[in-house]
Amino acid sequence: MTWMTEYLCPLSEKHISKSSSKGLEPFRVGPYTNFVNIGERCNVAGSRKFAKLIMAGNYEEALSIAKAQVEMGAQVLDINMDEGMLEGPTAMARFCSFIASEPDIARVPLCIDSSNFSVIEAGLKCCQGKCIVNSISLKEGEEDFLLRAATVKRYGAAVVVMAFDEEGQATDTYRKVEICSRAYKLLVSKVGFDPNDIIFDPNILTIGTGMEEHNNYAVNFIRATKLIKETLPRARVSGGLSNLSFSFRGMEAIREAMHGAFLYHAIKDGMDMGIVNAGNLPVYDDIDKELLLLCENLIWNRDADATEKLLAYAQNNVKGGKKVVQTDEWREGSVEERLEYALIKGIEKYVLEDVEECRAQVDRYTRPLHIIEGPLMNGMKVVGDLFGAGKMFLPQVIKSARVMKKAVGYLIPFMEKEREEMMASSGSTEEMDPYQGTIILATVKGDVHDIGKNIVGVVLGCNNFRVIDLGVMVPCDQILREAITQKADIIGLSGLITPSLDEMIYVAKEMERLGMTTPLLIGGATTSKTHTAVKIAPRYSCPVIHVLDASRSVVVCSQLLDEALREEYFDDLKEEYEEIRQEHYDLLKDRRYLSLCQAREKALHIDWLSLPRPVRPQFLGTRVFKWYDLNSLVDFIDWKPFFDVWQLRGKYPNRGYPKIFNDKTVGLEARRVFDDAQRLLNQMIDSSNLKGQGLVGFWRAQSDGDDINVYKGDVTVRRDTEPIAKFHGLRQQVERDSSSLEPCLCLSDFVAPVHSGVADYIGVFAVGVFGAEELSQQFQAQGDDYSSIMVKALADRLAEAFAEELHARVRKELWGYSTGEALQASDLHRVRYQGIRPAAGYPSQPDHTEKTIMWSLADIQEKTGIGLTESLAMMPAASVSGLYFSNPQASYFAVGKITKEQVEDYARRKEMSVEEVERWLAPILGYDSEV
Repeated sequence: MTWMTEYLCPLSEKHISKSSSKGLEPFRVGPYTNFVNIGERCNVAGSRKFAKLIMAGNYEEALSIAKAQVEMGAQVLDINMDEGMLEGPTAMARFCSFIASEPDIARVPLCIDSSNFSVIEAGLKCCQGKCIVNSISLKEGEEDFLLRAATVKRYGAAVVVMAFDEEGQATDTYRKVEICSRAYKLLVSKVGFDPNDIIFDPNILTIGTGMEEHNNYAVNFIRATKLIKETLPRARVSGGLSNLSFSFRGMEAIREAMHGAFLYHAIKDGMDMGIVNAGNLPVYDDIDKELLLLCENLIWNRDADATEKLLAYAQNNVKGGKKVVQTDEWREGSVEERLEYALIKGIEKYVLEDVEECRAQVDRYTRPLHIIEGPLMNGMKVVGDLFGAGKMFLPQVIKSARVMKKAVGYLIPFMEKEREEMMASSGSTEEMDPYQGTIILATVKGDVHDIGKNIVGVVLGCNNFRVIDLGVMVPCDQILREAITQKADIIGLSGLITPSLDEMIYVAKEMERLGMTTPLLIGGATTSKTHTAVKIAPRYSCPVIHVLDASRSVVVCSQLLDEALREEYFDDLKEEYEEIRQEHYDLLKDRRYLSLCQAREKALHIDWLSLPRPVRPQFLGTRVFKWYDLNSLVDFIDWKPFFDVWQLRGKYPNRGYPKIFNDKTVGLEARRVFDDAQRLLNQMIDSSNLKGQGLVGFWRAQSDGDDINVYKGDVTVRRDTEPIAKFHGLRQQVERDSSSLEPCLCLSDFVAPVHSGVADYIGVFAVGVFGAEELSQQFQAQGDDYSSIMVKALADRLAEAFAEELHARVRKELWGYSTGEALQASDLHRVRYQGIRPAAGYPSQPDHTEKTIMWSLADIQEKTGIGLTESLAMMPAASVSGLYFSNPQASYFAVGKITKEQVEDYARRKEMSVEEVERWLAPILGYDSEV
């Protein structure tokens, strides 16, 4: 494999480069080379066929794809093995070794492409001649950049540098040039890179997304290319072409034309090479003239409607050499039938013209309100019935809601005008309310999580309820004031964290004090029917109902508002909740506990002196990761919780991802939602709408009973050494079978005791994904609930993936106690690694107040922007934090129920009142704190 450069810089003859290397065939890039095609199909993320062959271990057959790329004109082959189910370094090394044995392929150089540098190194070790590394960037700072650049230089490779720095991905022209100029100076002056071996990728980003800020992305790339070539001698410019047309995925004729038109202009301004499908690039002059004009209008941002016009062209013109036959037969029905079909199928395209057609029929629809009451509500009733019968799924319902909102939004100005005219003529504005009832929804004070609440709101809205969503962190007085003002028929409270449970109790008490009679719905991940029955319902004499998920909310609300059913429903509810309360109290009486002293005697006793000494982390103190590369997190995403958000749950054994796609009931819809998620995820990452920021810190630590002392620096710890912080543990107390040898665990068991003389360490981390709330609100303002919810669901997945990926780096590099780890993403999700990362507020340590110790110790808010609410929920909502333990015997566990003895001991250790501790630990108390 060789890669030989003979560049001619347009500035002057003195910049001609003459570097060479020997191999099967030299490849020269110079004044007569024209554009260099880097074949893109040997990429597990870009070619399903290639990915399938590699995943099956059929490397010989996968070579045929590489060979076809070379035969179709690829002068360089891009090789990418970034797939969560692959061991990337092994797959890269194996495939490169196969290529080396195939002369027809090995005659062209390789572009080793990965977001994981260990994969890049594995490829470099197996490549003949000189290859290209794709890519490095300044996203993690100069130190990391220079280290990786030096490694690339040591292997004699050229390098692609992304226009990405600590502040994020460059989108405008001058930021692109600024970052590339800084990288150029570092590479040339500090690493000693030959400028001929520097290739800049100024980020080809997606256009035609419908978002105005994306419209100049193609223009910005072309202008940046010209400036880079004029100001950075002998450096080259490359780019991944497929990103440009991602909005038109599935419309290959449009994508190929966009690529051909874009390259024609970008090459003229200095683009040297690009990752393309070499066999599918049309000749510029052969592109249909109408299509070419539409593409160039979009590329140069000359027409605000260019995207819509391209879509119209795709629907109405040539595809595969034949005229496309339109199949919109449903458009031949009556306007009422068309509206119903559009609502059921979630089709927005014609809804405004159909609503206007209804409005024009003044003999049938004398008022705009009648259109809502009639065809629109009739259509949504069908949607609600299909959803209730399990014939429609949640994502489809939310798409239907998007169509409904668009139709109602169109009618609102006409309704307001009519109201004004009625007031002017008679002073009366009375009109029939088209809704079943009004529902107030709110995430309670101190809590920021609202995905589930938003889904419930959309589902209720689809079933003819007027929903007023007050948002997150809403105080009690605001909730009740709005309920009274809006004459709400039902109030719904949502919460995720433990303190939210206490706030819900307070709201119920206040409703009782004010003499309200409005039914109260309780929902959210931390809530349960038992807690609702035991702790909330007794505080309010009117109905309090726990709602498990969105699909149940419609049934519950309908029964509460049906005068014929309400009384009987409430009686049945009271009887059911009384039984739950009795069972709960009986269980408290029957459960047996060890005394705290007995539980401590049964602690996990580790023989610290006979084990290898704990590994010292690579550094002590904190390291901040500013604007983390979100692309590096995608392979670490656990998709199962994503499908749970959308209530898409397959039957065993097909429940998990990717098996859910084979499920006979939900598989097809799961695939649709997953594809939508991929498009939006790529769009958000490419456009930098979402940004990741995090922190890792390590400290000397020793256990002291059930607590963990944290010390500054590499101090020698004695009994009298003063710690700088202290984490407090809770120990399992529930009595097990007398023959059980299981220990009563506490997190402190996994850290060497003060008296052991063994130096040990503990880690702290916090990661957050920023920007989801703002983007979600943008979609919400456009009436697009589906995308609004999707944004938050994906941000949550990225935050969890961030925690997963960072923990892997901690184990293998930053702490380095498991350097030989080689696990697939599925292994990580099954916790098959050494060490744990328990989070405050979760089963191993249910006390959220431990977060305040983490935040103070590591200056988390100041260094990352991740904050805490008064109830200790993290902001942004897509955030994860916790502690790191490295001991091989460390495992996740649930503290379970504890006695008042331990609560009092814990309160003493934390210097808090017993009442305050009981409030934070309410779900795990093994006694009734109010008795």
